[in-house]
Amino acid sequence: MTDKAQATSYGRSIGAILTDSGKLSVDEMEKILQLQEAENLRFGDAAIHLGLLTHADIQYALASQYDYPYLLKDDKRVSDMLVAAYDPYCHQVETLRKLRSQLMIRRLSTERPGRKMLSFISPERGEGRSFLAANLAIVFSQLGERTLLIDADMRHPFQHELFKLNNRRGLSSFLAGRDAVAEIQRVDSFVDLSIMTSGPTPPNPQELLGRPALTDFLGSINKEYDVILIDTPAASDFSDAHVVAARAGAAMILARKNHTLVSQIKLQAESMTRSGIEVIGAILNEF
Repeated sequence: MTDKAQATSYGRSIGAILTDSGKLSVDEMEKILQLQEAENLRFGDAAIHLGLLTHADIQYALASQYDYPYLLKDDKRVSDMLVAAYDPYCHQVETLRKLRSQLMIRRLSTERPGRKMLSFISPERGEGRSFLAANLAIVFSQLGERTLLIDADMRHPFQHELFKLNNRRGLSSFLAGRDAVAEIQRVDSFVDLSIMTSGPTPPNPQELLGRPALTDFLGSINKEYDVILIDTPAASDFSDAHVVAARAGAAMILARKNHTLVSQIKLQAESMTRSGIEVIGAILNEF
């Protein structure tokens, strides 16, 4: 659904939403309305009885009515790994919403500009750090929070693949001297979500991240966004994650079930605490 369609869905009928999205033809709409009147049924029940819509279609239309955007499963504008984009009623996404609530209570606050940012750190690659950051960014945007997701992993970037975005420019090109605003991309499917991809892989990621430009940039966007989430490289391989977490001021440590060692998490937390970085907590990822 486009930004314009999302903006005008609130208060519209389910039939109109599904017709505009291409799920119903005008003739099918008429058949549903006739059965609805004849049998005194709800629109959705009549449509399902005729075999013209599924329960998933009705849920999609209801979500659009109440300004809660998500994508139908046959819409491939973003990766299937973004479960919050395609299946907002599943157990995984409910868990993400609970985490979102905890983060808003413990760290992220629109009323306190210095507490809008959070970095995501894990000791190794393959522990689900990018998956978590991306899906959390979606559920924050679905809440109506102006959300910016930054891919600060310039060694093994992944956010541009998840959101199917161009990565010719991004964080690295900004830190090399380009305009920051030009490097931020809007996600058409979600009105309140923007992404800054990693940009081209530079020869000196750590040095770029250590430049004052990153600190200045993060300070300047406080007024533009309600929530700023930052994906980082594997912490045990490079010190980039530590540098980014220090700029953000806070970090969430991610561990993967039956994969990450407890000793790794402990060492990571102790190292960041000694550096004055607020460790919000640790998440055990089993998805």
